[in-house]
Amino acid sequence: MRIYFIILSLFFCGLSFAQNTISGTVTDANNQPIPGANVKVVGSSTGTSAGFDGKFTLKNQNSFPFSLEVSMMGYSSQTVVVNSKEQEIIVTLSEEATSLNEIVVSASRTPERILESPVTIERMGLKDIKNTTAPSFYEGLENLKDVHFNTSSFSFKSVNTRGFATIANSRFMQLVDGMDNSSPALNFALGNLLGVSDIDVASVEVLPGASSALYGANAFNGIMFMNSRSPFVKEGISTYMKYGQTSQTTAGNNPFYDFGFRAAKKFTDHFAAKGNFSYLGAKEWIASDDRNVSNGALDGGAIGHANNQNYDGVNLYGDEVTTFIPNVGQVSRTGYREQDLTDNKIESVKADFSLHFKPWANDFEIILQHKLGFGNTVYQGANRYALKNFYMDQTKLEVKGKNFFARVYRTAENAGDSYDTRFAAWNVNRAAKSDTEWFTNYATAFQLSQAYLGSSASQAAAIGRNYADYNNLPTTAGFNTLPQFASAPIGSPRFEAGSAQFNQALATIIKDPDFTKGAKFQDNSKLYHADVNYNFKDLVKFAEIQVGGSGRQYVMNSYGSIFTDYTEPLKYNEYGVYTQIQKKFMEDRLKFTGSVRYDKSKNFDGNFSPRISFTYGAGANKQHNLRVSYQTGFRNPTTQDQYIGLDLGPFALIGSAPENLTRYVETRSVSAAGQALGNAATVTLTGENAYYKAYTVESYKSYAAARASGTPLATASSLLVVASPTLVKPERVQAIELGYRTIIKDFSVDLNGYYNKYNDFLSQTNTIAPLYGAIGTADAATALDNGDRRTFNVYTNSKAVVKSLGVGVGLSRKVYKNFELGGSYNYSQFDFDQSTDPSFEAGFNTPKHRAKASFGNDKLFKNFGFNTNVRWNSEYLWQSTFVDGMIPENVVFDAQINYAIPFLKSVIKVGGANLGGKDYIQVLGAGAIGQQYYASWTINP
Repeated sequence: MRIYFIILSLFFCGLSFAQNTISGTVTDANNQPIPGANVKVVGSSTGTSAGFDGKFTLKNQNSFPFSLEVSMMGYSSQTVVVNSKEQEIIVTLSEEATSLNEIVVSASRTPERILESPVTIERMGLKDIKNTTAPSFYEGLENLKDVHFNTSSFSFKSVNTRGFATIANSRFMQLVDGMDNSSPALNFALGNLLGVSDIDVASVEVLPGASSALYGANAFNGIMFMNSRSPFVKEGISTYMKYGQTSQTTAGNNPFYDFGFRAAKKFTDHFAAKGNFSYLGAKEWIASDDRNVSNGALDGGAIGHANNQNYDGVNLYGDEVTTFIPNVGQVSRTGYREQDLTDNKIESVKADFSLHFKPWANDFEIILQHKLGFGNTVYQGANRYALKNFYMDQTKLEVKGKNFFARVYRTAENAGDSYDTRFAAWNVNRAAKSDTEWFTNYATAFQLSQAYLGSSASQAAAIGRNYADYNNLPTTAGFNTLPQFASAPIGSPRFEAGSAQFNQALATIIKDPDFTKGAKFQDNSKLYHADVNYNFKDLVKFAEIQVGGSGRQYVMNSYGSIFTDYTEPLKYNEYGVYTQIQKKFMEDRLKFTGSVRYDKSKNFDGNFSPRISFTYGAGANKQHNLRVSYQTGFRNPTTQDQYIGLDLGPFALIGSAPENLTRYVETRSVSAAGQALGNAATVTLTGENAYYKAYTVESYKSYAAARASGTPLATASSLLVVASPTLVKPERVQAIELGYRTIIKDFSVDLNGYYNKYNDFLSQTNTIAPLYGAIGTADAATALDNGDRRTFNVYTNSKAVVKSLGVGVGLSRKVYKNFELGGSYNYSQFDFDQSTDPSFEAGFNTPKHRAKASFGNDKLFKNFGFNTNVRWNSEYLWQSTFVDGMIPENVVFDAQINYAIPFLKSVIKVGGANLGGKDYIQVLGAGAIGQQYYASWTINP
């Protein structure tokens, strides 16, 4: 970090050039200052922003007279003529009735009012960021219509729009200053861990629907743009300090800290620079769900091994290791709580530095930017991963002008000391006693306690577990001297959580990347990206035409711990080109937008994504805007879908790239019964066994039930169905959207409805492969009977056609003076024919009903404002590779009050999230979200 502070210290050592200097003030109709108002010389790129007191100073080389354009989101722009340096410049901006007049760029890659956007779009500007009730602007995005969050950790939240999202939301793209900040290995955005700080964010735009026509494969169900503030416009040193407390039933009350600073300097009209640093420290929302899991879903079964000898708690790990013992039943090992396997400390550090060059007196700009983020958090995928000292950085070179941009950037990540908590628990258990020893101990004590003590099944289970865990036996005379105990392998007693033995074993295991005895998560992957866009609007007059394209290379390097990159990193490329045309008709009331994009990825055929939309402005002032659009989207299989090769113990994840099937290899042991049939003691399996030499899980369950009821092998084997998962290909969506927006005096309305049809939905399914015997033969069925089988989780496309639809309603108005009331409602649902793909889980993971409301006044009286938000969602089904089950409905209330201190250029804010509410969950398996209370001090916001 030293280099950042050295460079920042040089910001204020630049030379000044002889220039005209003018000063002025920007206020609203109540003569209150408007901090952050943009002031720009018309016809040039020279500009600045108003300070906390509304005052601005602008140095420029223009000769008098010249014009200034003064603007601010939420206010009508004003233009004033400046005739001399001595002129007193006071600009009064009128507040707009609604945010629908704000200008956005993302919907069409060209500036346009939200009111005229051809698709649904949500926006958060500087005013909204200041007034957010959430502890950070990113968390405040959840109060936008059409936005739903999936929270894996205190600092790891993913955005969900239009459904079909887990924490790993690879159907949603997130851009920060034009850079995709998704993980190169995981292919989804890591929340705001490599995003923008609260004092540097300028605006956020969210497009909830398919956006592949302009933005490519991953913009499948939505895209978000986070834009930072330019040092040419916002200069000076800004800082914030935030202290608060979290409260959760499991974790108790704990402090959290959040602070950061921003330094920016415009040395001349041609050169500026800025740097940012922020730090967050907190206690994790501890995951402590102890409900029982069976076949990957909550089953309402008995909780705890005292009541269930095959207990598998959601957030207890180690108890997934299970086996069937004759005359005893299915038994699982004793697990460890997640909170005992990690220190539950959250840290997030973000820093960035950028140099900005404007060689000429126009909008041409060259930007060199470097961003980095590192820290500790928790990610939930198939397992729960403790991300410790992970690191991710991005470096960008961008050239942009009035009608074009071109950028190249690189994203790199390093997993640091991250590890899989489930494997950590398994191998801490095995460090004390092998699975074979433990189950042998259990079976011995269980059966002898019944034979010699007359124990009931529950008593025998308790005795068996006590002996297997701690080598303890009942004190009944003679029982502990039986020769069966003396000859049984005993091993070491269980390592109690927090003990010296436990801590030493855990410390060793989380540094070992071999999952047979370790838990370390390795990743040093990279992503290289380039894109370009040109708008011909100054060259072609009959319509606005744009062309552009992008190219990307993934370099996957997990050292064989995640992907099948055993000997060298894996590389693959993809590229895309697009064009768009916009044309207005009927006195500019009707606007047509048409675009199409072609994309090609290494392992798949090329794909076209068209979009057509019409918007019409009705009414005398075109204030009634109606729109209709048809667009298609596609999503390429992720790096995991194609190249993962991860042994998770009970099953292995196998990606379906053709070369991946032969590259993945594992060795499995054959039972004594299987060896008695003439089979070798071990067999070698590849990914081809998972895809081509296996049975469906559903048919295996039917077969196993038939065999358990005494059905002969020949008859029962007719129930087995050969699995036939296809190799993955891109999934596709066709989307139709209708919308209506209007502004009537102080009242705004935003309505939208959509219908999506998905084909080739990317999914995962389990297969059961026998260790010997050809598929369809009696030998293969015998292998299943002997337990000589392997479960695989494979990536494929569902045969089901999935349909979803939704409606969104957004309303806002000034109800009295500056009091503003807003509300929104979203209805979402999906449907498919389960019989077309019995094992398919859509993973919609979105409430059918959501309602949100806000009420506030940022000018209640001089320098004082407040805001409140409330959110409600109905109960909904959660499906993931970790666990399936229901998410209860919840209500969340947030509020804040803020007070400005002009002479200190400061704002004090006090607020809270989930005030008075109960702990609630958004992700099964993640920690319940408690309450947050905070106070912040921001200087020069």
